[in-house]
Amino acid sequence: CDWSSDVCSSDLLITIEEGSTGGFGCFVLHHLSDAGLLDKGAKVRTMVLPDLFLDQDKPEKLYARAGLDSHAIVERVLTCLPKVTATLRA
Repeated sequence: CDWSSDVCSSDLLITIEEGSTGGFGCFVLHHLSDAGLLDKGAKVRTMVLPDLFLDQDKPEKLYARAGLDSHAIVERVLTCLPKVTATLRA
């Protein structure tokens, strides 16, 4: 099964990684671009660690500060899919 074909039938693709820009999300975007799958259809967003120093702490606190916790992920999805947001808030 070619995962990239699923992008065409999806409204949104979000890559989430514990690395900085230029990692997994970059490879996904490159592949989708080369295949012409970014020309129309699904919205694509990447979520990565910010390029700043995060002091040591519990993982859940670090993810929250980095904007990679469950609340930030849900917010990103809702921001990208306004129809879903409207349905959930109705």
